[in-house]
Amino acid sequence: MIRYVYDFVEGGMAMSNLLGGKGAQLAEMTRIGLPVPPGFTITTEACRTFLATGSEPDQLTAELTEHLTVLERTVGRRLGAGDHPLLLSVRSGARHSMPGMMDTILDIGLNDASVRGLAAAFGREDFAWDSYRRLIQMYGTTVLGLDAGLFATALAHHPRPEELPLVVAEFKDIVAKKTGEEFPQDPSEQLRRAVRAVFLSWNGERARVYRRREHIAEDLGTAVTVQTMVYGNLGLNSGTGVAFTHDPATGSPGIYGDYLPNAQGEDVVSGTRNAIPLQELERIDPVSYGQLHDCLRLLEEHYRDLCDTEFTIERGKLWMLQTRIGQRTAEAAFRIAAHLAEEEVITPNEALARVTGDQLGRLMFPRFDAGQAGPPLATGIPASPGAAVGAAVFDSAEAVRRSRLGENVVLVRRETSPDDLPGMIAASAVLTGRGGKTSHAAVVARGMGRVCVCGAEDLTVDEASRSFTSDDGTVVSEGTVISVDGTAGTVHLGALPLVESAVMRYLDGGTQTSDLSPSVARILDHADRTRRLDVRANADTPQDAARARRFGAHGIGLCRTEHMFLGERRHLVEAMILAHTDAERQQALDALLPLQRDDFTAILAAMDGLPVTIRLLDPPLHEFLPDRTELTARIAALRAFGRTPDAHELRLHDAVERLHEHNPMLGLRGVRLGLVTPGLIAMQARAVAEAVAHRRRVGGDPRAEIMIPLVGTCEELSRARRQVNDTLDEVSAETGFDVHCPIGTMIELPRAALTAGRLAHEADFFSVGTNDLTQTTWGLSRDDAEASFLPAYLAQGICDASPFETLDPDGVGRLITIAVEEGRTTRPGLPIGVCGEHGGDPGSIHFFHTAGLDYVSCSPYRVPIARLEAGRAALDRTGTG
Repeated sequence: MIRYVYDFVEGGMAMSNLLGGKGAQLAEMTRIGLPVPPGFTITTEACRTFLATGSEPDQLTAELTEHLTVLERTVGRRLGAGDHPLLLSVRSGARHSMPGMMDTILDIGLNDASVRGLAAAFGREDFAWDSYRRLIQMYGTTVLGLDAGLFATALAHHPRPEELPLVVAEFKDIVAKKTGEEFPQDPSEQLRRAVRAVFLSWNGERARVYRRREHIAEDLGTAVTVQTMVYGNLGLNSGTGVAFTHDPATGSPGIYGDYLPNAQGEDVVSGTRNAIPLQELERIDPVSYGQLHDCLRLLEEHYRDLCDTEFTIERGKLWMLQTRIGQRTAEAAFRIAAHLAEEEVITPNEALARVTGDQLGRLMFPRFDAGQAGPPLATGIPASPGAAVGAAVFDSAEAVRRSRLGENVVLVRRETSPDDLPGMIAASAVLTGRGGKTSHAAVVARGMGRVCVCGAEDLTVDEASRSFTSDDGTVVSEGTVISVDGTAGTVHLGALPLVESAVMRYLDGGTQTSDLSPSVARILDHADRTRRLDVRANADTPQDAARARRFGAHGIGLCRTEHMFLGERRHLVEAMILAHTDAERQQALDALLPLQRDDFTAILAAMDGLPVTIRLLDPPLHEFLPDRTELTARIAALRAFGRTPDAHELRLHDAVERLHEHNPMLGLRGVRLGLVTPGLIAMQARAVAEAVAHRRRVGGDPRAEIMIPLVGTCEELSRARRQVNDTLDEVSAETGFDVHCPIGTMIELPRAALTAGRLAHEADFFSVGTNDLTQTTWGLSRDDAEASFLPAYLAQGICDASPFETLDPDGVGRLITIAVEEGRTTRPGLPIGVCGEHGGDPGSIHFFHTAGLDYVSCSPYRVPIARLEAGRAALDRTGTG
C-alpha cells in the first residue's frame, strides 16, 4: 500500500524525491542526533494526487490522525488543548529549494481557548496573543486568499503589546466579513486546510515563475512538513536565526549568518527587521552559540558542502529547524569547491561538479572601477557580488515593463517578498533598505546570480512616491540611473565606469590580482584533464585568435572569411559584383587575394601548431552592397529634383535589384554562391594555400582546414571540393610546399544531416552549424522570432528555453545524432565538431559530449566556460567520486 505520511525518524536525505528537500533533511538531522522539533512529512505523491484529482488521497486523513497521535504522545501535549497546547507549523518542502515561493502557516492549533492555555504555560500574555495574531494573519492570506494589506493596516492601528487581543478580534472580524465564514476554532480543520493550501501553492504564480526561471519540472509537486512549534519570541533569552557553514557571498570559511533576539523565523527571512551578525550570539548566549557551532560542524562534515540552516533558541534551548545545501554566489561556489578539494573533504571531480559554466561567466563580467567611484550615495550589506547599472524602479511590474523594452533596471524595495520574483528576474540588481544576507532578497538574488545590496539603512525608500532619499538629502526618483556594487555593498548615482574582473585578467594574461583566481585555475585545470571534448574558438582576426589561445582554445573551429571583406575592402567586393566580364571579375578577385592571404597568414601564425578551420564565403552578396531601400530612395530623390544619379550608383542599384531575394537566408549563399560565381572558390582556396606555404617557409606549423558551407547535396560538395583541390595542387607546384589540407563541410541543413552518410564520401570532417540548422529545422528566422513571439512563448512556458541559445535535443539534436552515426558509418573516425553559438552554451555542451562530437567552437570569451562544461560533461558518465 502507498504511504503518504512519514515521521521524521523514518526518513533520510536519500528520500528527497518523496519527502521533498526539507522533509528529507529534517529526517536526516534527526537520524544523526541533532535537536530537531518532532514532526512528520506528507509526501510529494500526496500532493500530485491532490493536484491531479482535486482531493486528497483516501487514506491521507487516517494517516494524518495516526501520526498526529504519535506526535502528541512524543511531546506530551495535545493539539489545541486548553492547557499547554501542542501547536504546529505547516511548511512546503519541494524536491528543489524554492525559497519563499510557496506557503507556510505557523501556530496551527490556536483558538479562543488554547491561546489562554499557551499564555499560562509560558507566563506571557503578549506572546500568546501575538502567536494567535500570526496564525490568523497567515491563515487568512494563505488559506483564504485575503489581501495581506488588510491585516497590516489593522495591526498598524494597534502597535502596543497590550492591544494584541484587540488585534486578534479585528483579524477575526476581517476574516468573517471578507469570506462569510468564521475563523475555524477546530485545530483539525486548521491543519487539514493548511495542508491543502500548501498543496495548492505549488501552482501559485510566483512558484510557477520561479520554476520556469530555474528549469524545475512542473509535475514534481511539494511535500508538506508538519512540525512541533518552538518559539524564539519569548524574550531576550530566545531568538531565531539563519546560519551558514561558509559565507555564501564570498565562500570564506567559518560560521556566518544572522540572528534576531526575541523573534520568529519569518522575521529574519522577510527582512522586515535588521538582524545582528551571528557572532553576536556568542556574547549574548555563549552556551547556545557553542551548541550551534557543534551542530554546524557536524552538518558540514556530514554533507561535505556549504550548509544553510535555520534555528530557534527557546529560552536557552537550541532547536535546528531546517538544513539544506546552501545557495551561493559564483565567487563562493569556486572558493568553497576548491577549498574542500584542497582539504580532501571532496574529490577533484566533486569540486568540478559543484561549479558551472554560467557561474564562471559571471566571474568574468566587468567590475566597477573603484578609483573612479567617488563617495557612495549609500552603503548596505554586500549580499550578492557584481556590478550593475540601471534605472531605479520601485515595484515588480515596472521592472518587468521596462526590461521588456530593453532597459536595464534596479529594483528598489524596503524589503522584498516572494511576490517580487518577476521583478527580481527582470532587474539587473536588487537594492533593499532593510534585511541582511539571509533575507529573502539576498537568498533569491544569490541563487539567480543577481547583484544585490541589502539593509541600506541610510536610504529611506518611499514606494508610494516611487523614490528614495539618502542621508545627505539626495532624492532619487524612478527612472534615475544608479550603480549598485554588490561586492562592496555600495550604491552610486549615475553610471560608474567598468574595468576587467580579476578572473578575466587572470584568464587573459595570467595576472593574479585576487585570491579567487587560484580557485578558478585549480578547477579549470582539472576540467581540462577530465574532458574528452576539445574546445576551439570562432575567430576572424589575429587578435581574436591570440586571445582565444590565451583563454585555452586548441585551435579555431570557425574562421568566417566574409568578415574580411568589410570596411575599406568593401569596394573590391562591389567591383567583383559589378563586373561585366570574366576579366573584370578576375581583376577584382586578384585584388582581394593578397589581402585574404595576409589575414590567413597572421591567423595561422597566432594559432601555430593548432587547427584553423576556414569557412569559404557564406552570406549572400547583397550584404556587401548598400541597403536597397535607402539606395532606391536616394536615386528617386535626385530624379525628383531633376538631377541625374551617379552612374556608379545606378550600377549598384541594378546589382541590388538583381541580387534581391525575398528570403536570402535560404537563397544564393554558401556553396551555391561559390559554384555560380566563377573564380570565387579558387581565390579563397589560393589565399589559404599561399598563407600555408608562407608559414612553412618561415618554419611555422600551419594546420589549415577548408570548410564548405550550406551544402545540401553530395554533388555540390564534390564540385566545390574539386575546385579547392585543383587550386591546392597549383599552389603546391608553384611553391614547392605541400599545402594540401583537410576539406570538410558544414552540417547546417536538415537534408545535409539526413544524407550525412553520402556527404562523408566527399568530406574529411563535419562541422555542425547549429545556428542555421536550428533556423531551418524549426522553420524560424532567429531575428524575427526573437523580436516577435519567442519572448511570449518563453513567458508562457511553451518553450523552456530559446532554441537559439540552448540546443533543442529532440529536433535539432536528433538530426545531429543522425549525422554523426551516418557520417562515421561511411568514414569511421570522421572528425566532427560544432561551430554555432551553442558551442559555448553550458547546457548544449553536455549534449555534444553525449552525441560523440570531437570538439565545440565558440566565441573567444566563452572558451573558458566551454572548457569547464566539457569537463563537467565528462563526469556525467564517469561519476563525481
